[in-house]
Amino acid sequence: MKIFIAIDDTDNLESKGTGFRARELAALLQMNHCGQIIGVTRHQLFFNEQIPYTSHNSSACISLESSMDKYQQIIELSAAYLIKNAADGSDAGLCVCPQDKVNEELIRYSVSAKSEVLTMQMAWDLAAKFGIFLEGYTGTRQGIIGSLAAVGLRAAGNDGRFLLTKGMREIFGNYTAEEILKNTGVEEIKTLDYQNFFNFEKILLTEWWRPVLKNSKAVLYVEPVNNEEYEYRVISKELIKNISN
Repeated sequence: MKIFIAIDDTDNLESKGTGFRARELAALLQMNHCGQIIGVTRHQLFFNEQIPYTSHNSSACISLESSMDKYQQIIELSAAYLIKNAADGSDAGLCVCPQDKVNEELIRYSVSAKSEVLTMQMAWDLAAKFGIFLEGYTGTRQGIIGSLAAVGLRAAGNDGRFLLTKGMREIFGNYTAEEILKNTGVEEIKTLDYQNFFNFEKILLTEWWRPVLKNSKAVLYVEPVNNEEYEYRVISKELIKNISN
């Protein structure tokens, strides 16, 4: 089964960001045999002057293939990691949620976090109602709002981009679509007009290739180019950001 582990507001203006912390936590969980990491995703939340945030108001969610006998270990390791590594002045929050506790009410809350100002009490109440682990560890604990939202957005499967999946930070250069699908965490390759790729098309994986979460799959978006070495390349960083926010 999948278990989602989400964190938010772990940083300050001088520290490593929440995405870095989520990747580091994912590595820690896997090293301690808590399960197999599927990926880490970034989720953009509402920009508003009423919401305190460090730079981008994004949260991150780890998707872990695991089992409930690892659940308490996952919580304890994640909590200890945040207590040790959350930056001074941060308001770190942690949410740990098995997939079978995700429901429509949680997803509605999570979607609303992209366009509305939510409160800590709303987050506490929702987590308590469905028995979802939610806790804050530093500062005001405001990060519980975004960490709970990240779980719902990741579970709903149509928001955000991957900060980590198999091969994403190691594999670069020219590959066929078949090789990419076989050797990375990418599950589908498409153009922005939804043309699919499966076999021998040559694609350039740039240093900033980031699959987008669509229909619960890691989708790599590419564009055609006029080049002798490859027929397609990953779309630009700016386009990836635009379609994943």
